[in-house]
Amino acid sequence: MKFLDVPQSGSLQSQTSSRNRYGQYYRSRATPVNPRTTAQGTVRARLAFNAAKWRTITDAQRAAWATLGLSMVRPDALGQNYSLTGFQAFVSVNNNLLEAGEATIVAAPAIVTPTAITSVTVTLTAAAFSVVFAATPLGAGESLFLFAGPGRSAGRSFEGDTRFVVKSTAAQASPLVATSAYTAKYGVPVVGNRVFMSFQVHKGGFLSGPLRTSQIVA
Repeated sequence: MKFLDVPQSGSLQSQTSSRNRYGQYYRSRATPVNPRTTAQGTVRARLAFNAAKWRTITDAQRAAWATLGLSMVRPDALGQNYSLTGFQAFVSVNNNLLEAGEATIVAAPAIVTPTAITSVTVTLTAAAFSVVFAATPLGAGESLFLFAGPGRSAGRSFEGDTRFVVKSTAAQASPLVATSAYTAKYGVPVVGNRVFMSFQVHKGGFLSGPLRTSQIVA
């Protein structure tokens, strides 16, 4: 049910408040699923690892991460911006490093703002998934992260749940081939379905802004 009220987000008893492109709405509270997939276990293990690591660093190191966090701004569920705490900055940077297959760090780095790619041309069939991107090649120390969702109805125009699928090698030249990684995560793409994607450039634990697109499986 849509309504006019002060901005709200979250659950209270049996109701959840949220918003979409049309404004605020209420819905019945749903119990979150816990599929216990391998990917879910990997994410939880990384969070546990970084939380344990945070407890071992010095107060001076924590203070440096707190300073870094003030420069790392994110939007919340209501579209309002907030800065990260030191712990959140530590986990964010190290999670990205682990996703990229790089070593974690304990000393807060200087903030990096990778330059986002400017365009993609996607080839997506039941047998092939490749992405031609620009600019190419990526810069030194940069890799391209692909996030994608499962196949949806071709008439759908929005996807709120894209997940990490694959990354390029450092300084890779176009194209990025994602056939095996996507199939392993979601199965063989179904002809006629639409797949939503998001691309971000990674460098030193930081991600660029996303470039989002979708493609119908040919």
